[in-house]
Amino acid sequence: MTQHTLDFWYEFASTYSYPAAMRVEAAASAAGVRVRFRPFLLGPIFGALGWTDSPFNIYPVKGRYMWRDMERICEGLGLPLNLPPLRFPQNGLKAARLALAGEADGWTGDFTRAVYSANFAQARDISDDAVLAEILAGLGVDGTAAVAAANAPDVKARLKAQTDEAVALGIFGAPSFTVGEELFWGNDRLEQAVQWAARG
Repeated sequence: MTQHTLDFWYEFASTYSYPAAMRVEAAASAAGVRVRFRPFLLGPIFGALGWTDSPFNIYPVKGRYMWRDMERICEGLGLPLNLPPLRFPQNGLKAARLALAGEADGWTGDFTRAVYSANFAQARDISDDAVLAEILAGLGVDGTAAVAAANAPDVKARLKAQTDEAVALGIFGAPSFTVGEELFWGNDRLEQAVQWAARG
């Protein structure tokens, strides 16, 4: 039987991508759907709109609502939530490159969840090399080799190409899910996206 694929598009700075990342594989597995993790960068997408910051910072009322909404969502899922340190949003570039580097060895999903936990549960700086090294070590990954792979020109080019692909698919925020060219935006569309993928 053919196993259908759901592409999970996420940005490590994205708040709503946190609960989505923590539950997407279980939801997809229950429906017999394979998840493909697709890290990308929202910065270039926001920049094309003339934004130099997260819309949750540009529009404070929206930002206050988002954090309260996240509190409700995380409470309902039993996920801890703590505001990231220093400033929001954090820089997820290094983490995104590492996530891509992990595809060959199959640790991208575990790494993704660990980075989101560090960011939004533990309030750690996910742009810090030491934090990322600790996450990799906790997964039993050779950190030196992983960082070298993440900094290789081909991985950097892949992240740019993946961001360009997200733009081409009409993705404007994270998390997003695609099944072929069918787009679903938001953590609250995860189940609908999984059902669509299961239909084939």
